[in-house]
Amino acid sequence: MKNVNNITDQELIHLYANGEENGLKVLLERYKSKIYTSIYMRVKDEFIAEDIFQETFIKVINTIKSGGYNEEGKFLPWVIRIAYNMVIDYFRKEKRSPTVINNEGYDIFEVMDFADEDAERKLVKKQIDVDLKKLIQLLPDDQKEVLIMRHFCDMSFKDIAEITDVSINTALGRMRYALSNLRRLIEEHNLSFQFN
Repeated sequence: MKNVNNITDQELIHLYANGEENGLKVLLERYKSKIYTSIYMRVKDEFIAEDIFQETFIKVINTIKSGGYNEEGKFLPWVIRIAYNMVIDYFRKEKRSPTVINNEGYDIFEVMDFADEDAERKLVKKQIDVDLKKLIQLLPDDQKEVLIMRHFCDMSFKDIAEITDVSINTALGRMRYALSNLRRLIEEHNLSFQFN
């Protein structure tokens, strides 16, 4: 296999479909944090999120192995859509809605990779992450979802609109409201998110 960074998602899927197990392994490594985060932000429980994550990849494996994958060039949105449907199925079975995350849960900021920083800067960054996470949790669910998908999962508004089943304008509007509300919350809590 050539350098995995140079292999497209589509090539990896073809490799996996043709028996090369590393194809799926590379795809999983490439996207696992984004997919897991998208699940976790809906269920707010790391054990449930891990179960749904595993079920999602079982479905992905079965679909690819059976030749049913046809989302050329759109692997991540396709998997996140599967995960989203699995979350909906979970809540239908449980007949309950998601609860607000507590401070003991999975930290979405752990999926971000920070460059080498001195100890003080790391401590400041960690406190900012904690404060920002608390404020994000105060946003309405639809705004929180778009904000996380856009900034922490690096998704396009087109993909966000597809996954959340709304128009692109609605997704953009939710993002605008999320940022506006986040600014207001930062001011209300007298927080500063600037480094010296």
